[in-house]
Amino acid sequence: MSDDSARGTGQVRSLTRALRILEHLAENSDGMTLTEVSEAASLPPSTVHRLLTTLESERFVRPEAGTNLWRIGVSAFIVGAAFARSRDKLNLARPYLKRLMELSGETANLYVISDGEAVCIGQIESRHAMRAITGVGGRVPLHSSAAGKVLAAFMSDDARSSTVEMVRFERATERTLPDAPAFIRALGEVRELGYAIDDEEHAEGLRCVAAPIFDEHGHPVAAVSVSGPSARVQTQRLPALGRMVAQAAQEATRDFGGTLPLAAQ
Repeated sequence: MSDDSARGTGQVRSLTRALRILEHLAENSDGMTLTEVSEAASLPPSTVHRLLTTLESERFVRPEAGTNLWRIGVSAFIVGAAFARSRDKLNLARPYLKRLMELSGETANLYVISDGEAVCIGQIESRHAMRAITGVGGRVPLHSSAAGKVLAAFMSDDARSSTVEMVRFERATERTLPDAPAFIRALGEVRELGYAIDDEEHAEGLRCVAAPIFDEHGHPVAAVSVSGPSARVQTQRLPALGRMVAQAAQEATRDFGGTLPLAAQ
C-alpha cells in the first residue's frame, strides 16, 4: 500500500510502513540487510533504520549477531501462532460459500477428509426446490465425489498413496471410477485443471465441482464445492463453475494464511 493510500484511508503512515517491512522480512527467511529492506520497501535507509529499531524493541524483528542482517522476531511468531490457533475453516469459508451459492444458483458446500471419506461440514443451500442430496454431516467416497478427488489430488505423494489404499472402489453409477488406476489418472487431471468434477459419479442426475483450500504448507485442508441437479448444472457450465469455485478457494486460502502449491498455480 502506498503512503498516499494510507493517508487517504486514515491509516497511520508509520504503522503501514512498519507492517510492510515485516512482510518483506517474512518473505526472506535468510534475512535482509538494511539496504535490501530499504529498496524492497521503497523507503529511505534512515526511515527503515528507525522503524527496525522500534520493531526490535518490541521483539518483532531481530538483528543477527555477527552480520548486518535483520530477521523476523519472536513477537511476530507469537502473533502468527495466535492466528493459526484461531483459524476456523467453516467460519472463514462461509462468506465464500454464500457468494458461490448466489453466483451459481446452486448449493455451496465445504468438505474435509475423515477416515478416507469426504465429510460435509458446511453448506449454503440453493434457493431452488431441487437441491443437492448430501447435507451437513454427510459422507461421500473420495473416488466418486468432486470434493474427495480434489482433496486427494493435491496431497503429498506419500499421503495420496496411503489414501488411495483406503478407498473401497464401489460403483454408485455407471460413471463411477472403477479402480485405483483410474482414480490415480483422474487425480492427475484434477491437478492440471485446479478443480475436480463429479459428473453423475456419486448419484445419477447430480453434478458437482470442487476446489481445494490450502494451509501454510500447501497441503489441502478443505474443499469448497457447488452441486446441483444435472438438469441445471449442464456439461457446458462445468468449466465456468470450475473457474468460479477455484477462485473462491484461492481467496479462502489467502484468508486462511495458506499458500498454493506449485501444482495449483
